[in-house]
Amino acid sequence: MKPDEDIKAMFDRFTIINSELKSYGKIYPNTEVVRKILRILSMSWVAKVTAIEEAKNFETLSLDELIGPLLTHEMRLKEVNKGEEKV
Repeated sequence: MKPDEDIKAMFDRFTIINSELKSYGKIYPNTEVVRKILRILSMSWVAKVTAIEEAKNFETLSLDELIGPLLTHEMRLKEVNKGEEKV
């Protein structure tokens, strides 16, 4: 994840890379793809990553089920940052 990149942009870029790898015959299982996404998040996401790792079963967690909570968390972080800027 790039320093100022949002979750949607990171996820779109990751999906493109993953699709290109598939076209070359390299297919990753869903559990590995989910783990890779969680590993590439920046350090500010550590608490959220830990919560997801503890609460979710990676065998059944889809990318759509992963991206939703990440987008929600990102919106909350932006709201907090806006509140701090106003002070």
